[in-house]
Amino acid sequence: MNVQYVFELFGTFFFAISGAMAVQDKGQDWFGAGFMGFITAIGGGSLRDILLGSYPLVWIGDIHFLYAILLGVVAAFFFHKYLLRLPRMFVIFDTLGISFFTILGAEKALSLGVRPEIAAIMGMFTAVMGGVIRDTLINEMPVLFRKEIYATACLIGATCYLLLDHFTTLDRDVNLLLGAGVIILIRVLAVKFKLSLPAFK
Repeated sequence: MNVQYVFELFGTFFFAISGAMAVQDKGQDWFGAGFMGFITAIGGGSLRDILLGSYPLVWIGDIHFLYAILLGVVAAFFFHKYLLRLPRMFVIFDTLGISFFTILGAEKALSLGVRPEIAAIMGMFTAVMGGVIRDTLINEMPVLFRKEIYATACLIGATCYLLLDHFTTLDRDVNLLLGAGVIILIRVLAVKFKLSLPAFK
């Protein structure tokens, strides 16, 4: 089991938690919470694979991803009181999810022969589109369109990973960790200091 596979499973787990927790105040039952966790976890990766023509979709070809989603939903149910006590709990799990999925999405796109610029965009799509679908379904402003830097952090992290991969001789797993770390750092700073890009007027 390599670092990439662990990243994918943990990213799926964290996104499933954030999806299930998003409906905690919406009066949803287990099926509703499970469905939201599922959509949040697989939405971005499925869209990436469809756009790149990669079949079967990851979660269809490997049952462990469904298990990771199930564990995330169960964890959200049994530990939600403790999770809610954590400051900015939702941001924590969402940030971990996007950091893992961005780099993995970019790497998969590269492996399918696309240009690095497209790979960076595919990495961003992998990370953010599940959250966009989640927020749309619960009638919230998608996190992508809120003020704090979000998708931009994914693009920067993916770009850093691609540059490290192309210009350095660092181990691939080290590049994965560094790229993900850049996204986490940018997101933490953006939330803490309310950083945003200039308004489009």
